[in-house]
Amino acid sequence: MKIYSKYIAAIALSLVLTGCRAPMATVIKDEVKENIPQNFNQEEQQNANVNSGTTPWRQFFTDPNLVSLIETALKNNQELLITLQEIEIAKSGVLAKKGKLTPTVSAGIGAGLKKAGRYTSEGAGDATTEIEPGREMPDPLGNFEGGLMANWEIDIWKKLRTEKEAAVAHYLSTVEGKNFVLSNLIEEVADNYYELLALDNQLDIIQQYIKLQQRALEISKIQKEAAAATELAVKKFEAELAKSKAAEYTIRQDITEKENQINALLGRYPQPIVRSKESFMSTMPQTVYTGIPSQLLANRPDIKQAELELKASKLDVEAARKEFYPSLEISATLGLEAFKPSYLVKMPESIAYNLAGELAGPLINKSAIKANFQTADAKQIQSLYEYDKTILHAYLDVANLMSKVKNIDQYYQMKSQETKALDQSIDIANQLFRNSRADYLEVLLNQRDALDAKMELIEAKQKQLSTVVDIYKSLGGGWK
Repeated sequence: MKIYSKYIAAIALSLVLTGCRAPMATVIKDEVKENIPQNFNQEEQQNANVNSGTTPWRQFFTDPNLVSLIETALKNNQELLITLQEIEIAKSGVLAKKGKLTPTVSAGIGAGLKKAGRYTSEGAGDATTEIEPGREMPDPLGNFEGGLMANWEIDIWKKLRTEKEAAVAHYLSTVEGKNFVLSNLIEEVADNYYELLALDNQLDIIQQYIKLQQRALEISKIQKEAAAATELAVKKFEAELAKSKAAEYTIRQDITEKENQINALLGRYPQPIVRSKESFMSTMPQTVYTGIPSQLLANRPDIKQAELELKASKLDVEAARKEFYPSLEISATLGLEAFKPSYLVKMPESIAYNLAGELAGPLINKSAIKANFQTADAKQIQSLYEYDKTILHAYLDVANLMSKVKNIDQYYQMKSQETKALDQSIDIANQLFRNSRADYLEVLLNQRDALDAKMELIEAKQKQLSTVVDIYKSLGGGWK
């Protein structure tokens, strides 16, 4: 017995020593996070502690029609609904890992029949055995049983707890992924809404210029009859009018497609988008405060999602490393067993139980475990690079959009001045043309320039509003 104990101790020691030779995970310094700049630019930051990304979206957007569209999108958008199911899947993964920490208990019943050969040790033993005095062992021999069975892996190395922690981190990352989808969805609805309002205003402008060109065409015809203009001037005005009418149909088609694009985001079939275009050009973009770059780590859902995925991948490496260690499993059964159903109720003779413990670990062929560990190690390095890339892109997004906000504001001011000057030049050119002091080319060129400038001014207003929405999302806003 002492010899067997020594053998068992030696085997257990060899298993533990085998686990101690488990490889270590690769460690890489996270320089991107450590070296994140203090400011978004070299200029002195004003209101550094104020960050517009923390403003709830219902407070950030003041247009009631836009708010209503966003609320509908949050209820019906298919991509968001798919993401919510991913959260449920991840939650089930946590429950599955948690379940491994507790014993598995099952109940069962069974029945069987066995006939042993007479000239075997079992058959010969049964033939000479009496169940009761004067009563031989039945042949064939029945077997009826029922009871409880339990199996439990003792988490001596905390491998199962590590797997559960990894599942929890992955679950939390899916929650942040949902928040990122929310942020993107709100940004997309708002951007398309402003683009639709811009198209509405462009349609109004093109219709105004069509009326203006129709009047210019009528004047040219009158002047031709009075020999003050030629047929060439009439044809040029007719061509310009046709060009503007063609542009009108193009804008109408763009409006239809933009409405349907918004409807798709709202998860519904095509229907009119409720909106008010009259105040579009007078809408003032909100002032956005960026705070400091380090606040992105706490505000942006995609950064938090990447961070949690990095944590989960590191825990996966640790769990894979612990596969090299021996595992201890305990199994037990307790129930009733007899060769005849009537004997099952005889106690304690029919009581049967079994208790066993098993310590097992890899000794020779560990290639599969090594491959699993190397895969997990590579994935955690990949997750680190993904995390760094997300931080870097977030910083660059905000830096670029900050510059864009300033430049688009200046661009809008210059376009406003250009539009005002060209509107005045149209009135002057038309007056001169009526008095035969300017030719048709001057009128046409002024109309074209003024139309282009008006269209570009509307586009500038749309970009001005959309850029504010984009920087709000880049600061981590939109999901609260």
